[in-house]
Amino acid sequence: MGWIGLLVNLLLAAAKAAAGILGHSQAVLADALHSLSDSVTDVAVILGVRYWTAPADEDHPHGHGRIETLITVIIGLAVGLVAVGMGWRAVLGLEHAGSAVQPAPITLVVALISIVVKEILYRWTVGVGRKLGSPALVANAWHHRSDAISSIPAATAVAITLVEPSWAFIDRVGAVIVCLFILQAAWRILHPAVNQLIDAAAPSEDRRRIEKLAREVEGVEAAHAVRTRYVGAKLAVDLHIEVDAGLSVEEGHAIALKVRRRLIDKGPDVVDAIVQIEPCRPRSSE
Repeated sequence: MGWIGLLVNLLLAAAKAAAGILGHSQAVLADALHSLSDSVTDVAVILGVRYWTAPADEDHPHGHGRIETLITVIIGLAVGLVAVGMGWRAVLGLEHAGSAVQPAPITLVVALISIVVKEILYRWTVGVGRKLGSPALVANAWHHRSDAISSIPAATAVAITLVEPSWAFIDRVGAVIVCLFILQAAWRILHPAVNQLIDAAAPSEDRRRIEKLAREVEGVEAAHAVRTRYVGAKLAVDLHIEVDAGLSVEEGHAIALKVRRRLIDKGPDVVDAIVQIEPCRPRSSE
């Protein structure tokens, strides 16, 4: 998959760069740089997947999932930096809007082809990413979609200038709009990945679900102190359960193992769970 995406992005970047330069379109040229940044993230995914899917070892007892999170952050930063650089160049170009040259029709054709191709690539990649539970693949898919979306204002700007040559400056306005779309995509990629790196907890609904699943295990009187942290895209959980104080250590341990297995099997992407046993606390009578 990664190699196909890389090939498509390189071909699109070359086509849009040639059309942008020869057809005098700042918007399409900015779009070409975005496609080129897609190629960089494709390479990051191709090189990184062999590492983050490696099993846990002595030096990495929790696995290597954080490598995937790190690569997701790199992808988000790459997208954002490309947007800032292109946006700055486009804004500077607006100072000379009066000297703008009408883009050639070929630039519109290339932009339209890019929209279709990148939307297809997005749908394919995001489907695989969600099926595998891979945030890096989903992030890369959104990079593909941001490229498709960014081609829309580029195509619109070129179409306007072709209809009304005196409005050639619209092409540079389109380039600025392209960059704003790309920045939005960068935020959507970075925000969840950064939360994972700083050990943000799972959403409250996931924590409530984990507690409910634990309480449903036979022998569990109560569950509390649920804590979660991300290991890559998966959750590591620790929680306390209360059991009958008269149970033996072996019986309490067996219940804890059942809770752990239930959370991994039924929980929200739980990869590991540490279950601490407590004697059931007496309930205050009302």
